[in-house]
Amino acid sequence: MALDNVQAVDLAQLPVPQLNQLRSQFEEEQQMLTQSLSQLKGVQSRFVESQESVLKLSKKKVGKDILVPLTSSMYVPGQLADNEKVLIDIGTGYHVKMSVDDAKGYFERITEYITKKMEVVQKNLIEKDKLRQVTTEILQLKIQAQQQQQSAQQQ
Repeated sequence: MALDNVQAVDLAQLPVPQLNQLRSQFEEEQQMLTQSLSQLKGVQSRFVESQESVLKLSKKKVGKDILVPLTSSMYVPGQLADNEKVLIDIGTGYHVKMSVDDAKGYFERITEYITKKMEVVQKNLIEKDKLRQVTTEILQLKIQAQQQQQSAQQQ
């Protein structure tokens, strides 16, 4: 396995350029994780919104005039033909006809799954931030030590 070859590195033993590079790497990873977390939050909110829409639709009367979305910005008038079955986009162009209760369960499961993924990303983000902070502190101490050494040599 890849983890078998992982060894702990004493950050205090690394030279300043390597510490700078390591800190930059942690910052880049933090940015990537922050973007991932933001995207997951957006996806989660869309699923919650979809679940709410399904529940609202199920309370409407059959035959009621509605606007049917053709695209995100274009709608056509229509009438509600069935308030007990809905067509759900499950990804990559696939749609499934479900009862309102099944759709509600689907959205709850997918929202729970996304929430768990968000927790993992958040945990990784916190860990990267701690590593970046430790690296920055050690880097600052090394730079101060170098400056003091140079000052002592000049006197």
